[in-house]
Amino acid sequence: MTPPSAEHASHAPNGRLLALALGALGVVFGDIGTSPLYTLQVGIAPVAGAQPSRADVLGVCSLIVWALTMVVTVKYLTFIMRADNQGEGGILALLALVPQKKHARVGVVTVLVVAGAALLYGDGIITPAISVLSALEGIQLAAPGFHEAVVPLTCVILLVLFAIQRRGTGGLGRVFGPVMILWFSTIGALGAFHVAKNPAALEALDPRHGVAYFAHHGLRGLPILGVVVLAVTGGEALYADMGHFGARPIRLAWLALVFPSLVLCYLGQGALVLRDPAAVQNPFFTMVPTGAATYALVALSTAATIIASQALITGVFSLTHQAVQLGLFPRVTVAHTSRETEGQIYVPEVNWALAVLCIGLVLAFRESARLAAAYGIAVSTTMGITSAVYFVVTRRTWGWPLWKSLVPLVLFLSFDLPFFAANLTKFFDGGWVPIAVAAVMLAVMLDWRVGRAVLAARIAEMSPPLADFIAKLEEHCPVRVPGTAVILSSTPEGTPPVLLVHARRIHALREHLVLVHVTTEHVPHVRPADRVRFEDLGKGVYRVFMRAGFMEKPHVPRLLAAAHLPVPLDDATYFLGRETFLAGKGGRMGVVSESLFAFLSRNARSATSWFGIPPDQVVELGMQIDL
Repeated sequence: MTPPSAEHASHAPNGRLLALALGALGVVFGDIGTSPLYTLQVGIAPVAGAQPSRADVLGVCSLIVWALTMVVTVKYLTFIMRADNQGEGGILALLALVPQKKHARVGVVTVLVVAGAALLYGDGIITPAISVLSALEGIQLAAPGFHEAVVPLTCVILLVLFAIQRRGTGGLGRVFGPVMILWFSTIGALGAFHVAKNPAALEALDPRHGVAYFAHHGLRGLPILGVVVLAVTGGEALYADMGHFGARPIRLAWLALVFPSLVLCYLGQGALVLRDPAAVQNPFFTMVPTGAATYALVALSTAATIIASQALITGVFSLTHQAVQLGLFPRVTVAHTSRETEGQIYVPEVNWALAVLCIGLVLAFRESARLAAAYGIAVSTTMGITSAVYFVVTRRTWGWPLWKSLVPLVLFLSFDLPFFAANLTKFFDGGWVPIAVAAVMLAVMLDWRVGRAVLAARIAEMSPPLADFIAKLEEHCPVRVPGTAVILSSTPEGTPPVLLVHARRIHALREHLVLVHVTTEHVPHVRPADRVRFEDLGKGVYRVFMRAGFMEKPHVPRLLAAAHLPVPLDDATYFLGRETFLAGKGGRMGVVSESLFAFLSRNARSATSWFGIPPDQVVELGMQIDL
């Protein structure tokens, strides 16, 4: 079986290739595109006042150029982005491609993917903070007294950035795209200018300089990979944001503009340091003369770093939506921000949580150099997990022979694992921050996944066969009143507990009973013809099965209307269950785990709004359950 093509996916973004590529420039490449602000500066920083050697400068530049080539161009654009789920990307979309076993416990692959997803939340918090901080710090070259204003101004800019997220990524892409074209053109031109003045920097294109760096430094050179990985942070975002713009526009923008500009910029900084060792203090901003040119470059850098934050923010939105639909996260508010592209969404709860944490990081670390120590560990770990799950997809889903699947896995891990090892050395210098955030998110997602599975099993135990209930319907409820009752059920089989409680306590039912079960499929979107079907079970009882993709939000009233049931639905009453979890010692989950699940359940968005049900037509029946 061969991998599907994102370009031919059924829900791929519509629009002209160049327009989508422009939008991708404004949203997807901001993070990786602003890494030149700080990466080389940290990588060749002098030790104890000594100037970096020529071999070290060429070695670090070579490592950065080949990291961009192997990680982004080869791994993500050539291989990983082929593993799309009907055009949707990201690590959870990758999980959805793995064949799932029904009623199975949470498996190793699921735990790995959930951990990778949790780590992206940690990275999404650091990216805006370090990007904006690093840009504003550049102005200190021309105005040293500006130092005290950096942190407050960074906080203001971040607050504004998160405030405009509700406009959607499509609108932001149209605004940001031209700015990023100017940014990449500028850094590419500056790099080319300095390379032309010192062509010796082109020697860094030879990978042997990177190898020589480690041959000279030995194991002491390992931490440099923790710096080099800063150049490729944002690579995972290319995959996560694929559903927003499509694979072809992202590949076009990378190969035609982003990649050449980044390579020239890094080589240009290297050429400058080789010619003027004093430039090592801030090689990026030293590429222009001090004065008006510095202010202009800082202004452009600030705009670019604001945009840089967008890649991870939009990726986290997509990640959250997928997690909700796949049963890994409580329901949240999801606003679709584009009529043309279904993948463009806004999640306000996540947006403002990121805003608070980002500003908190800025206030705590106060300098981009200190934040750099916290940066990279989340991305390097997620990159390794993506490689492992891609191997599983090629084996289980695409049916590749073992040798063919091992080739890309070994290639990917050959740089994923060294990056991971190098970043572990930064754990106590700030690397614990994304790990702590990821640990919290991992606990939430796994607890929610396990809790929903235990709840489904408990409801199944409580639910007698529906056929038996219907056979004795007259005994349970001798009174049938006019009208239609729509009863939402979390299980496709058995008698819904809400129906049981209603029958046993009220002893009267509506003339028409419609039992609705919604299933989330492991595909982004379900064809309209396959979204709803119903069965007539007799005695005025109908069972309706609704199917939705993990990027869709099912609207129950509209789907019921599309089913053409022979019952009146205009004034139907919707009956929903509201569970109260006791968190007792006798349950399967344990007191602590069930207490967390109960807290998440209480704060999840209500089923009424999630399924688009009119609030004035809803009746909720409570149940107390010990899981």
